[in-house]
Amino acid sequence: MPKGDKPYHTARLITRREFVASGAAGTGLAAGISPVFGQAPAIRAGGVKAVVIASGNGNRFKNDGPVTAVEKAFRMITRGEDVLDAVIAGVNVCELDPEDTSVGYGGLPNANGVVQLDASCMHGPTRRAGAVACLEGVRTPSLVAKAVADVTDHHLIVGRDAQVFARTMGFTIEDDLNTDRSRARWLEWKRRTDPEHYLDPKKRAQAWYDAGLQMVREGLIDPEHYHGTINMNAITVKGELCGVTSTSGLAWKIPGRVGDSPILGAGLYVDNAVGAAGSTGRGEANLYNLCSFLIVEHMRQGMAPKDAGLDALRRVKASTTEKRLLNSTGKPNFALNYYIVNARGEFAGVSMYATTYAACTENGAQTLNTEALLEGKPTD
Repeated sequence: MPKGDKPYHTARLITRREFVASGAAGTGLAAGISPVFGQAPAIRAGGVKAVVIASGNGNRFKNDGPVTAVEKAFRMITRGEDVLDAVIAGVNVCELDPEDTSVGYGGLPNANGVVQLDASCMHGPTRRAGAVACLEGVRTPSLVAKAVADVTDHHLIVGRDAQVFARTMGFTIEDDLNTDRSRARWLEWKRRTDPEHYLDPKKRAQAWYDAGLQMVREGLIDPEHYHGTINMNAITVKGELCGVTSTSGLAWKIPGRVGDSPILGAGLYVDNAVGAAGSTGRGEANLYNLCSFLIVEHMRQGMAPKDAGLDALRRVKASTTEKRLLNSTGKPNFALNYYIVNARGEFAGVSMYATTYAACTENGAQTLNTEALLEGKPTD
């Protein structure tokens, strides 16, 4: 079986046809859009347009294939395939591409040189969600997260038991997900810093963080990949929303560290009647504020995606007070980005500092500029 293929066959989300037959579609789960199946694939219907949005790597890597992650997901949803299947297939493009060092195979490892992966998914129409954290040995943690949603009553499985669960579901378990590139970057970081990583508490691991940022400044690590992650959210013309977040986490993290990506309400949140939001960047800042949930709640109150995201960033900025997390201008010294779509298909990418994000619509795949809260750069 090719690595990354769906290994389990008897356990799955219900199909769109089954969803209609169950009567669930008539209860408002599809945000008021009448789900008429069997019609020709479309990109607009009932005032809703099909949209896929993602972090910038969603329109950068192809894993030697013909399309980027957002293009793959968009093609699938406009063919009428399940929105979560489509988005996970898109995310798999980045997870399986060894050139993307922020997720999956070849993701930058933890302080011990071990690649530990986190992922979450939320399926708006069925109100299902699943996540895994500190998963080792599986290139596509997003598919394991989907298995959690499909076959268990749980939302989050972690660590060694997440790997046991993955093996039970038939996933291939590999001894090492490092590539030569990711291992070389880790060895260079190892050379620069205390190998124990547990420094004087008064220093708050500043030397550990500085060593990584120095590698960013020297071009050894893509600044977008130091904190890693891909988030992808989508809506179909029938108003079906979903989101997926997958990451190898903060480069050189203390083993066992879990960021925001697998935590519902932080790294990802979806409400099919309202919208979806997900994040990349400094997970701890996002966890402290549970901003994906906050953004969706803002949209529930009528805020546009851009305004909801910028307000969440203002809250993060206001709660960032530790000196070690501030740059020379007194602003946050880290990146944090949100990718947002509402139930009408309106979308936005917002960020603490200017960067890019990916989108695919009827106009094709694009790399767009985010709306930034602050001027300058986190390293100023």
